Amino acid sequence: MKNNPLNQLRILGQSIWLDYIRRDLIVSGELRRLIEEDGLRGMTSNPSIFEKAIVESHDYDEDIRVMALEKKSANEIYEAISRSDVQSAADEFRPLYERTDGQDGYVSLEVNPHLAHDTNGTIQEARRLWRALNRPNVFIKVPATADGLPAIEQLISEGINVNVTLLFGLPRYRQVVQAYIAGLESRAACGKSVKDVASVASFFLSRIDTLVDPVIEKSFAPGDKAEIARKVHGQVAIASAKMAYQIYKEIFSSDRFKKLADKGARTQRLLWASTGTKNPDYSDIKYIEELIGPATVNTVPPATIDAYRDHGKPKLSLEENLDEAKRVMECLPDLAINIDTLTQQLEEEGVAKFNEPFDKLMEALAKKSSE
Repeated sequence: MKNNPLNQLRILGQSIWLDYIRRDLIVSGELRRLIEEDGLRGMTSNPSIFEKAIVESHDYDEDIRVMALEKKSANEIYEAISRSDVQSAADEFRPLYERTDGQDGYVSLEVNPHLAHDTNGTIQEARRLWRALNRPNVFIKVPATADGLPAIEQLISEGINVNVTLLFGLPRYRQVVQAYIAGLESRAACGKSVKDVASVASFFLSRIDTLVDPVIEKSFAPGDKAEIARKVHGQVAIASAKMAYQIYKEIFSSDRFKKLADKGARTQRLLWASTGTKNPDYSDIKYIEELIGPATVNTVPPATIDAYRDHGKPKLSLEENLDEAKRVMECLPDLAINIDTLTQQLEEEGVAKFNEPFDKLMEALAKKSSE
């Protein structure tokens, strides 16, 4: 285990979380093995993951049958199943949570994706899920939409742990951090403790390259822009992440945050999400290998964990080639790429990509309930 690359990441200050959840992973003991042997430090879920877990397995059939006989709705069945899985996983991680003083050992559950543009609806649902889960080592996932920002601030002020999801752009990242800090300030102003409030900001990566690369490739043809295009191709997501980390260091070393840190507040760690490589021409561990740095989290799908265990080469890389990363971002306008416009597009598409599997799951549960 000492030579396991996954365990070496922890020594370098990065926590590996699993972007996957399914009941058989927990009851079989496999999750415990991942914690003990691979140094797994947490787990994330989303509507797409739950849709596959429930629809593509028979693990939940009996529970669905029983709840259907009790006349439970599809949404009630989904909530009961997802809540149970998250609670069970959180219990497996609880010793790690205690041992790390709340630094790691978290499991995330997302609010209904249809609430992405409903501030009050998000707040109400997040409160309800937080109470229902009744575990200190869980995160409620809230999307980083414009309507999600005030919800994030309010939930943090109430002491509810938030995993800010569907984050793509640097301007929006700054807003997310400000919402987190403002929430802590409101909490402190009411005389409440900020020590046990935790949050991560989930910066989605591979989707950036998937959208931007085809636009860059249009400039590959011989001409003034060809050399620039080839240099930045496949580098935009990594460059964005490196710049986000510099923003993280800037804000969390500020005098404003120091006042909160003196009261025990934690930084809102950056979490690298969407780290399964989608382009077969790229390394299957691209979005781990190039973004290893202190106080960060990388949530990875099972196949990427297996790949990194097999051939990962851990070293601090997040602050390497910062000038090059900056140049990548500065070159984009020369290629007629407005990165802020594209990341807004990704946010909108991301909401839709979570709505679709959620709706499919509701349909499947309704069908199973009637059988």
